[in-house]
Amino acid sequence: MPNHASSKDLTLRAIPAVDQLLRTEEVAALRSSVGLPQLTAIARKVAEDMRQEIHSDKLSETTKEDLLMKAVERIQSLCRHDALSGVRRVINATGVVLHTNLGRAPLSEAARRAVAEEAAGYCTLEYDARTGSRGKRGGYVEELLTQLTSAEAALVVNNCASAALLILTVLAGTGETIVSRGELVEIGADFRVPEVMSNSHTSMVEVGSTNRTRLEDYKQAINHNTRLIMRVHPSNYRIIGFTAAPELSQLASLAHDSNLPLYLDAGSGVLNDLSAYGIVDEPIISESIRAGADVVSFSGDKLLGATQAGLIVGRREIVDRLRKHSLYRALRADKLCLAALEATLDAHRRGALEEIPALQMLALPPEVIETRAGRFIEQIGEANIFGLTASIVPGNSAIGGGSGPNVHPPTSLVALKHAELRADEIERRLRTSAVPVISRIADDLVLLDLRTVNTAEEPTLLAALQSLTASSVQSETQST
Repeated sequence: MPNHASSKDLTLRAIPAVDQLLRTEEVAALRSSVGLPQLTAIARKVAEDMRQEIHSDKLSETTKEDLLMKAVERIQSLCRHDALSGVRRVINATGVVLHTNLGRAPLSEAARRAVAEEAAGYCTLEYDARTGSRGKRGGYVEELLTQLTSAEAALVVNNCASAALLILTVLAGTGETIVSRGELVEIGADFRVPEVMSNSHTSMVEVGSTNRTRLEDYKQAINHNTRLIMRVHPSNYRIIGFTAAPELSQLASLAHDSNLPLYLDAGSGVLNDLSAYGIVDEPIISESIRAGADVVSFSGDKLLGATQAGLIVGRREIVDRLRKHSLYRALRADKLCLAALEATLDAHRRGALEEIPALQMLALPPEVIETRAGRFIEQIGEANIFGLTASIVPGNSAIGGGSGPNVHPPTSLVALKHAELRADEIERRLRTSAVPVISRIADDLVLLDLRTVNTAEEPTLLAALQSLTASSVQSETQST
């Protein structure tokens, strides 16, 4: 026992001091990227963790050299973890075009330029350069939206949940809102229609059943407390089989005969006919306006292909009421969002849908992806990456983002296997590489779908695969 205690004391005294750790070449190299205060805090944490592990007999190295090397490795690991914690560019190789966790729609080149060159500094957010007087925030975006949807007026808030909250608060207030039971959806983890209604202080009146709601169900629910009829497009799921729901035009006629407004939460925000992309069951906003919807809300960062925003179009009288409500100021969009929307909506107006990355990806024919996959596999072979083999397997991409859940475009997947690394280890190393590569796993294979990988990203993707060998060698060196 005395010998054990003495050995432990020696090990404790061998723990490197924080100053010593900061002076090592490896840690000093991190100073510019991490900052001295944070680097010092990490070094203190590592030293304290080692002290606790020695006390609990989880760490038994006795030499200063061993402990110094281990401490430096831990500092490097924690700094890498820190670097991966913020918002970073990734390569989306999942094949999910509107991947919610990866930021949904990537911005077009025009939208990126608008954000970086026009809006990042001082800009005409609320200034009219023609007259030298105060301008209207988001005025050009609203103009584009009315042109594209045939609505009388438009408004922009920071996301679609905000749009629903604003509309329900202003139009329904403390009265009742009628909605079909089959439309009480949850989108993602945070947006539930019943909860948004509750927050707006309107009373939700459910009609019909999960799979069948008739016009008569709505009619029977209308009373003197009714303020609004709401239709919710079920973005991320579909009910098929024995179903029924009134046409939007029928619902609009009922609402207007009862002196009530009809509100459509359209979800994805389709401005043009996208049937050529396989998308046939998402409402086209202009058609919804013509069918009689008084106000429609939809997302900016889904099939519209821009940034996160809640877009509202409809009758001028209703939009003006929304604009004047105090809640609008809390929910309005910022200059970066508006700049990206302007550029993207302009592409829609010009009919230049090929400029919008999300729609570019959806339009890729299967044979083009197969050809790209074949060329990329050839590059993997030429790179002579130790232990890595690649092949093409058939598969399907997905739209994602709560859009077109029944649409699964065929694709060709690059399937990766390694002689020494399991699929989950390959996935982890790709995910934690210098530019994280997000992939998927099936049947013990790591799968890359080039549908969602820009051709300009392929060299970076190849470099991440080449680093698998370096990581493997480094792991073997550390273990010995």
